Amino acid sequence: MAFWIAVTVGLVIAYLLGSIPTGYLAGKLLRGIDIREHGSRSTGATNVLRTLGKWPALAVLVIDVLKGAAAIFVARWFCPWLTTKLSAAPPTDLQAWLPWVVCLAGIAALLGHGRSIWLYFTGGKSAATGLGVLLAMSWPVGLGAAAVFALVLALARIVSLSSMLAALTAIILVCGFAHPWPYRLLVIAGGLYVIVRHRANILRLLAGTEPRLGRSSASG
Repeated sequence: MAFWIAVTVGLVIAYLLGSIPTGYLAGKLLRGIDIREHGSRSTGATNVLRTLGKWPALAVLVIDVLKGAAAIFVARWFCPWLTTKLSAAPPTDLQAWLPWVVCLAGIAALLGHGRSIWLYFTGGKSAATGLGVLLAMSWPVGLGAAAVFALVLALARIVSLSSMLAALTAIILVCGFAHPWPYRLLVIAGGLYVIVRHRANILRLLAGTEPRLGRSSASG
């Protein structure tokens, strides 16, 4: 019972970490605007870049990555710690369940970023938060996805395309490396979630109207 209480608390914390509306707060604090009324109406770093500039965007990007990493930290260390505090005899199979807790915490963080409780369940596309989850869960997978993102961005200058190809790369890498099945499920589900969140961008890519980095667009 103590274990499930700890897991429930941990997942709520992971969701709340993910739901911190970094881009929205940047807009309010720096210019007194609701960033959801500008550009792509997303709260992610790309829309912050187009609306507020590169330094606010960099700060939002870093914090969003840290949100995802913090959610994995909660699953790996806080949940077991809380379990031992709530129970005199923690379950002997605690380590066997831990990969599933990590999986659920990562998903909770992604959902929190994309569907923030503070923004009436709106938000960003979860790419940066997903990168934080990847780096904390499996740094080789995270670095591989980040490398593909950087390469595609340098060549095509399209953030949405870079994000989706990075998500696909993460799926390929996590299936290729020796990882627990819950980790693989997390990356597959999270990668597909990020891609689905870019469905409007996909339509613009197919139509040839997706804006490139450095070019403002009301629909970008």
